[in-house]
Amino acid sequence: QVQLVESGGGLVQAGDSLRLSCAASGRIFSLNSMGWFRRAPGKEREFVAAINRSSGSTFYADSVKGRFTISRDNAKNTVYLQMNSLKPEDTAIYYCAARPLGSSASYYSDRGYASWGQGTQVTVSS
Repeated sequence: QVQLVESGGGLVQAGDSLRLSCAASGRIFSLNSMGWFRRAPGKEREFVAAINRSSGSTFYADSVKGRFTISRDNAKNTVYLQMNSLKPEDTAIYYCAARPLGSSASYYSDRGYASWGQGTQVTVSS
C-alpha cells in the first residue's frame, strides 16, 4: 500500500507559477513511476505529467509541455510539479498518482496507476 499526500495548490493569476508537491509513504520500493493528473470542472480526469523513479525519464501532456516540469527527490520520496505561465484552462483539481512496478499500461493512462492522493485545487484567474 502506498499513501500519497499532495500540497501546494492555490489561487493565482494567469501567468503566475505554482509548485505542487506529492509526498509518498508506504511500499515505495514497489513503485515504477509517479504522475500527476487533473480534473477540470465538467471534464474527465486527464494526464499531466509522469516521471520514472529510477531513470528520471519524464512524460508530458502536449497542453503543458514547455510550461510544467515534473521532478523527483527519491531521498524524500517526493515528486514535484513546477507549473509556470499558468492559464485559466489549467484550473483543476490536481491528483498525484503512483504507478507500480510491472504495470503494462501506458504512462499516459490512469489505468496504470494504483494509488491516488486526495487532490489539491489549482485555480487560475484571468
